[in-house]
Amino acid sequence: MLRLHARSMLYFDMIRRCGSVREAARQLHVASSAVNRQLLELEDELGTPLFERLPNGMRLTAAGEIVARHVIAVLQDARRVEGELEALRGVRRGEVSVVAVEGVTSDLLPDVLAHMHERYPGVHVETRTMGSSSMTASVTSGDADVALGYSLPADPQLQCLAMGRFGIGAVVAPDHPLAGDGPLAFKECLPFRLILSEPELSLYHLMQPLLQRYRDQFEVFTTTNSIELAKRLAERNLGIAFQTCIGLERELEDGRLCHRLLSDRQLASSNLGAYVRAGRTLPPALDAFIRTVEAELRRRERGVSPGR
Repeated sequence: MLRLHARSMLYFDMIRRCGSVREAARQLHVASSAVNRQLLELEDELGTPLFERLPNGMRLTAAGEIVARHVIAVLQDARRVEGELEALRGVRRGEVSVVAVEGVTSDLLPDVLAHMHERYPGVHVETRTMGSSSMTASVTSGDADVALGYSLPADPQLQCLAMGRFGIGAVVAPDHPLAGDGPLAFKECLPFRLILSEPELSLYHLMQPLLQRYRDQFEVFTTTNSIELAKRLAERNLGIAFQTCIGLERELEDGRLCHRLLSDRQLASSNLGAYVRAGRTLPPALDAFIRTVEAELRRRERGVSPGR
């Protein structure tokens, strides 16, 4: 990264991420004494401790939280400047850190990454899976550049730059009695065992109006926080799972699963969005990634199968 900022900022940020001076020094490939000295000088200059020194690590003080927000903004802006300078030289380089819900990793995200590699081969994209409930903290803390998640709660520190709206449907095996085309009402699923989401998934909260309306009228086979497991259980005819068509592309194409939209008015659409820290100016690599995600979302909203 360009050295457009004080070394103490870089060291402070790494301590914040790692929770210890020793681990920060290891990540930075410098001596622990050098990292500690920079921190002490920064605290002395600001006139206040930035970390609580605890037996199990270091935790930001209230003053440290304020400094952290500034440091995150400065370091991310330095990456933007570096990317813009590279773009002026005609070099398509950069790094993008992504956290994504499990459901997008089977098809949508691979297509995004394939297009990125084709158009911007010099851009390195780092990806991690994460539940929607943890994404806001990951983006606002600077640990990730962008989050791909469903229906994240409104937060003034987050900005959604691309969104696709997808209906939730019942997922069943092709030989299930409810297999077929066209929408169906949730009450038609009640005679069968259900595979439901756990609270860390946004799907859990979207389904609550229906589950509360029909409580005590259905049997739960299992609950899970894994979209992949829910699919596999439905494929084995062990119950009815619920999700959007995102993440089911290959199974639907191969005829291994059937997805029927739920017609109940109480059920809101599931909004899959690309979220960044509010107010951030995007570096070229991140802007290219967001635009690629947006194109894939639009294609799936129209029901157009992505190219293989």
